Amino acid sequence: MSVLLDAPSIDLLIIDGRRDLGAVKNLTRLLNTTGVGAPIILVTTEGGLAAIAADWAIDDVILDTAGPAEVDARIRLAITKFLDLQRVVNPATIEIRGGEITIDEHSYTAKIKGRSLDLTYKEFELLKYLVQHPGRVFTRSQLLQEVWGYDYFGGTRTVDVHIRRLRAKLGPEHEALIGTVRHVGYRFNTPNSQNQGAAALSDH
Repeated sequence: MSVLLDAPSIDLLIIDGRRDLGAVKNLTRLLNTTGVGAPIILVTTEGGLAAIAADWAIDDVILDTAGPAEVDARIRLAITKFLDLQRVVNPATIEIRGGEITIDEHSYTAKIKGRSLDLTYKEFELLKYLVQHPGRVFTRSQLLQEVWGYDYFGGTRTVDVHIRRLRAKLGPEHEALIGTVRHVGYRFNTPNSQNQGAAALSDH
C-alpha cells in the first residue's frame, strides 16, 4: 500500500480478486479514502460478481476468463472515462451535480436534496452516466454498452428495469429527472427540461 501512495504517478490499478474478495473490499475502500488518483479494475471469477457492491469504488470488473483484446479495451476505456471525469468534476468537492442530485464518485454515494440514495452498483453507474450527460438522449443499446460493457449479453430490458428502480428510489417528486424519449431511449433532464421529461415519462 505504501508503494502505491509513494508512487509519483499511477495510470491504472488492477486488483486480483479471484481468491479473497473480503480483502479486496477493504483495499478498495482504503484506496478510496487515501485518494489514489487512478481508475481501479477488479479481476474476479464469475461467481464473485454477486458480491461486488457500489461502495467498493471500482471503475470496472473483468472476468478472469477475458481474452487479451477485451482486457486491453477495458483498460483503455477505464483510463479514458477517468480522465473525462476529471474534466467534469469540481476538484474542490470531487462531486458531480445534476439539478438536485449530487454524486460523489470517490465514496460511491448519491444524494437527492441531501437525502442519500441506496443504490446498487449498476444503479449508481447508470445514474452517474446519465447525470454526466444532461439532456443527451441514449438508446437502450448505448446505455448497455457504456454502463454494462460491450460484452454484456443480457437484453435491453435490463436497462428498463434499472431505470424503473432508479425512478422509484428518486421518489415521485424527482422521478421525472430521468425522462423517456418514446421509441428512442432515456435522458437526464436538466431543471429547465424537467417538465418536458415528466410529460415523456407519463407516456412510458
